[in-house]
Order: sequence, then structure tokens, then C-alpha cells
Amino acid sequence: MDFIDYYKILGVDKDVPAQAIKNAYRKLARKFHPDLNPNDKDAKQKFQQINEANEVLSDPEKRKKYDQYGKDWKHAEEFENANRQQQSAYSQGSPYSHGNPSSGANFDGDFSDFFASMFGGSPGASRNRQVKFRGEDYNAELQLNLNDAYNTHKQTLTVNGKQIRITIPAGIENGQTIKIIGHGGQGINGGPEGDLYIKFSIANHPKFKRVGNDLFTSVDIDIFTAILGDELTIETLNGKVKLNVKPETQNGTKIKLKGKGFPVYKFEGQFGDLYITYNVKIPTGLTEKQIALFKELSQNHFKNQTNA
Repeated sequence: MDFIDYYKILGVDKDVPAQAIKNAYRKLARKFHPDLNPNDKDAKQKFQQINEANEVLSDPEKRKKYDQYGKDWKHAEEFENANRQQQSAYSQGSPYSHGNPSSGANFDGDFSDFFASMFGGSPGASRNRQVKFRGEDYNAELQLNLNDAYNTHKQTLTVNGKQIRITIPAGIENGQTIKIIGHGGQGINGGPEGDLYIKFSIANHPKFKRVGNDLFTSVDIDIFTAILGDELTIETLNGKVKLNVKPETQNGTKIKLKGKGFPVYKFEGQFGDLYITYNVKIPTGLTEKQIALFKELSQNHFKNQTNA
């Protein structure tokens, strides 16, 4: 994995105090936040780099390891354990030791080559003895809208400079994380690659609310449709459907359309239900004639109730 200079990303010197790092992060996070730069396709990547730099440098322990080990800071404990083992080997006259035993085992150089320098290719060392480390795992967030999550589709992601084409199954949940094996960081000394974890963030839809595999929406109907009944055609995430509104439908009436909800994740052909709430809209801007007709209807209604 290439070295990423977190200090350079935040625009601060290596010896600055913690408060300066916090101030630099806040300033850059506001500047490059994707919501404030909808037309800048590079802003999201820059924002992720800023967050990553802040996550490491704002933590005293992580910052200490990063300052000492650079790009291999996540393997600091393994390096230190191996260092202690080598010191022990020197003190015991191990056949794997080399150089000046009194110098200690402090290693000054590229820590990616640390174990190769200890065990690989030196006189008296056991053949093929190298300590291998698995590459670090990467984490990414992918934003989708509800229509995207409704259908199985492919997307191409750019992770650490590499393009990865993935298939996103229909029915993926908001906040769900999937693992792409072997697409993380490169292993050390021939160790296996890490994995890529992708977390999905699904935006709210203006018309449909998703709860599990069910969808909820509302449909406006006029007072005449509510009283007399009618047939309506509405849009769903999977095309148009017809509704038969029953006569004398009350405001707030709920109906269920079975199997018209959201796809069930990794169960092809299975869907949740669609729940619809009717909102009866009262007409406005009536003419005098229309008002008179409503008054006549009202009077007849109350007469019928009285005579009943």
C-alpha cells in the first residue's frame, strides 16, 4: 500500500498539537463536504481522506504508531513483538541472529522489509522463513437511492486507485455491510490481501417509506371519489397499478397490496407488501352554485337522518 501523508492531507506540520489537528479537520471537512459540493466528483474522495487522516492523527495512540511506522502503522504490534523476539534471540545466541548483538534489535528503515531482513536471505537463516502479514481491510460507503436498491444491478467502485465492479443484489438494506474478499490492502511478505467492506447508505424516497420489506405511501383522492368510488392508477417502484376505491371511503383508510412492496434480499421473486393510506382532499375555490349544491346535499342528509 502506498504511503499516505495524513499531515499533508490536513495541511499541518508533524509536530503540531492535537487542537491544531482538530481545527484543520473541521475547516477542511466543511470545505469538502459532499453535500456542499454536489457538482464536484472529487469532493467525496477528498472528504474521505480528510476523515481518515483525522481518525488517525486525533487518536494519540494511533498517531504515535503512525509517526513511528508510517504506512505500516497498523502492524505496529507485530513489528514490536518480532523486535522483542529478535532481541531475545540475540541474547540467547540464536543462529538466526546477525550483525552486532550488542546493538539491540532496533530496526531503522522500511518496516515493510523488516521481517525479510530478519529471516530472509541472510547467512545461517532458515530457508523460506519469513513472517507473513495479511493486508489491512478497507472500508467504503456506497450511497444508493431506493430505486437503485429495488433492482439487482452492477456498479464500478474506485478503491485505493483500483476499479472494482460489484453486483448489488435487490433488497439491500440501509446500513447493511457486505464483504468483498481479497480487495483490501496488499499483504506483507507475500501474505494474503485484506478484504473490502462496503456499507450501504440508502437515501429516503419522497413518496415511499421502507420498513423492512414493506413499503408505505399515501394517495390523495378528491371528495367525489371518496363518496362515489372510482378506479385510480398510481405509480409504484415497479410500474403502475390500478386501485378500486370503494364508495364512502373515509379519510385515513388504509389498504394493502400484497406482494407489491420491496424485494426480499437474496430471495428472488419474493416481495413485501405495499400499504396505501387515502387522504381525502377537501375542494377549495368553490363557486356560489357549487356551495349551494353542497348546502342542499347537507340539508337532505340531515333530513334523512332525522326521518330514519
